[in-house]
Amino acid sequence: MANIRLNSKVEVGLINPKSPSNVGAVMRAAGCYQVDKVYYTGKRYENAAKFNTDTKNIKDKIPLIALEDITDAISNDRKMICVDLVEGATPLPYFEHPENALYIFGPEDGTILQPIINKADAVVYIPTVGCMNLAATVNVLLYDRMTKLNDFQLGDGLIKQSRDKNNRTKVV
Repeated sequence: MANIRLNSKVEVGLINPKSPSNVGAVMRAAGCYQVDKVYYTGKRYENAAKFNTDTKNIKDKIPLIALEDITDAISNDRKMICVDLVEGATPLPYFEHPENALYIFGPEDGTILQPIINKADAVVYIPTVGCMNLAATVNVLLYDRMTKLNDFQLGDGLIKQSRDKNNRTKVV
């Protein structure tokens, strides 16, 4: 079974990501959770992209698109959800994910600008002590989305498709 995602459409937007290792890890998460597109702004990633850590070559399967302004990725058929540690945001455990969403993540060493927050359909945060790095935040958010929307398949078929070729372990 090639497609895990059952009904939804999801895109990720990264505002001026700090490092190529984070973008590579975000791309790996995008592959694991069947993200349709990943957008990014800023020059820091492009300046260091030669140190890419996209170990699964997900960029060959999922478009990684540079934008001048992350709001260029907004469309009428998706809700824009900002994910950041900002006052008044909804804790992720209480958030209901829309079926079609564009999730916007700020840089690790900054925040999402107020005009973008003001355009959001919702703003959420992951309640941790301290902040997680960008890739970890994307992984947690996308996992939460998948489980809450029941947007996955169960069973050994998925395990066999997803695991490393050197893993043939079974529960007996």
